[in-house]
Amino acid sequence: MRFRFETDIGLRREENQDAVRCEYFGHNVLAVVCDGMGGERAGKEASTLALEEFFQRFSAGYRDDMTDEEIRKLLILSMSASNSVIYTKARLDFKNFGMGTTCVAVFVNDHAAFVANVGDSRAYVITDTGLFCVTKDHNVAQLLYEHGDITEEQLAVHPQKHMLTRAVGVDKTVETDVFIIDYEDKISLLLCSDGLSGYCRDDEIYEVIARTPFDDTSKELINLALNKGGRDNITVAVISD
Repeated sequence: MRFRFETDIGLRREENQDAVRCEYFGHNVLAVVCDGMGGERAGKEASTLALEEFFQRFSAGYRDDMTDEEIRKLLILSMSASNSVIYTKARLDFKNFGMGTTCVAVFVNDHAAFVANVGDSRAYVITDTGLFCVTKDHNVAQLLYEHGDITEEQLAVHPQKHMLTRAVGVDKTVETDVFIIDYEDKISLLLCSDGLSGYCRDDEIYEVIARTPFDDTSKELINLALNKGGRDNITVAVISD
């Protein structure tokens, strides 16, 4: 299993409030992408805190012989721990009021990929023919689409697609979506913040992945978003066996 990751401030922001980290657990991989929000430096602090707490809690609870259900529960526990740390921090200092972050995490072992998600950072499975989005965005535009109030075309450009309905650290508790993707021979995945997925179509992202050597993929995806205007921080992590 191999991975590459990259983050970039983009062309319009004064600070990079995204955070990304990938680590080996034996032959397995844990990757996490966070996209912070909040006034002043609160967004950067939220994404950094979430990332650190997630890895710390996962590392403390991980064993090589864990069942799939135990891994699923550990991912939820790690997300909840990140939520509690940020929620508490925001209430100890009024300058951090409203701080929070998206968080998408994937743990990949020899037979499955376990995806945990809160917010609108995404996880994709990279197939031989295109991208399959595993996660569902937790934002207002997605809710409107699910209720039939807007079309799929309107969803892509809706002004409320960046307005989150769920984030890590905003409320006392957080609901985490978890997906388990079983595989046999091989699997490839992409994690990204909405600095990539919010401004680049899935087919454009896949075209870059398909024509780029693995070691250069994360950088080329950053360049794709920059060439689209770089209106947000951009973060990607790619994993492949």
